[in-house]
Amino acid sequence: MANVAIRKLALAGRLGGSATVRLTTAPAASRVALRAPAESLAALSSALGLSVPTTPKTSSRAGARSALWLGPDEWLVVDEAGADLVALSSGAGALHSATDVSHRNVAIIVSGPGAEATLSAGCPQDLSLSSFPVGAASRTVFGKAEIVLFRKEEDAFRVECWRSFSDYVFGLLNEAAEDAGH
Repeated sequence: MANVAIRKLALAGRLGGSATVRLTTAPAASRVALRAPAESLAALSSALGLSVPTTPKTSSRAGARSALWLGPDEWLVVDEAGADLVALSSGAGALHSATDVSHRNVAIIVSGPGAEATLSAGCPQDLSLSSFPVGAASRTVFGKAEIVLFRKEEDAFRVECWRSFSDYVFGLLNEAAEDAGH
């Protein structure tokens, strides 16, 4: 019988890009979709070990863990070290909802001097450094797929998408990377 607890990563080993852009599949990470009222944020920040951001289009980071602001009471928390974020948030003792979405999402790292141009090919948002600085995060679209976009460095972005859209998003990113490389 197959072990259903172990899943093959979507896009495992997939690489793409061009002379100016590199596309890589991010290693497995734990993720929670977090919903909470403002009065719960101090306790959740303490439990998660980072400050849950309250300003639109921002993020916070502590070590391998990031909290990305998605809405007035909604965040995507990603732990690249695989910590049990649901267990951590349950220790907050404050009203919240933390849903594990680790197997729902896949992340693609878009990096290099052509990263911004590559993403701009399918994303209607202004991704210039002045409008979308390092640390900026937002829910947006790429092509016809919903993504969560996080600018980790000046020329590096983390693109979170649902695994069911990952082939489409990766393929579209690869085409855009080839265009950005010319």
